[in-house]
Amino acid sequence: MATLLHIDSSVFPHEASSSRSVTAAFRKTWEEQHPEGAVIYRDLAADPVPHITADAWSAGYVTPTRRTPEQSAAFTARVMFIEELERADAVLIGAPMYNFSIPSTLKAWLDNVLLLGRTAGETPSAQGTPVVVVASRGGSYAPGTPREGYEFVQNYLKAVLESILGLDLDFIVPELTHAPRNPAMSELVPLYEASRQRALEEATTKAKELAQRLTA
Repeated sequence: MATLLHIDSSVFPHEASSSRSVTAAFRKTWEEQHPEGAVIYRDLAADPVPHITADAWSAGYVTPTRRTPEQSAAFTARVMFIEELERADAVLIGAPMYNFSIPSTLKAWLDNVLLLGRTAGETPSAQGTPVVVVASRGGSYAPGTPREGYEFVQNYLKAVLESILGLDLDFIVPELTHAPRNPAMSELVPLYEASRQRALEEATTKAKELAQRLTA
């Protein structure tokens, strides 16, 4: 029985969020393919994880018997997020671009799960786990576009998820999501609609492929 860790971080609910719409399509297909499977769901906008503190950080480098009560309490909460990642057979992350970066709630989750000597280091504990990231954005930051140099979401997540955590990373990128609401982008609406449809189709395809791969 495979387990999917599904993380959403958009501040907008349901269909108002492009990333949530695509992760929902992925999860729906995953559950259809995996009726016996389990899903661990975290909505970081509705239920934010705590930002990393000095106690939570330093506790990772102190033996349990030498931790202060504050370090022990902070580390217990941190380990919960780490164990969810380690337990997952696949990970799905909604990562919209806010001000050229990821939501601070998603950064907080990453700060909690990155632990040198366990999830990071020579043999990361979740190494090889497939992760699909839905990296939505209001404009386009693709190679050759005027704002190519402002693309920090995929670059950052590739470094953290792939290079540090050792996950098997794949992206789905719905772009131009501001076009329907911004009169200055009205001529880009057809491109937005094509991008959205492509993202939904990719979500369905990737969910099927991944579910079949894990049950083979």
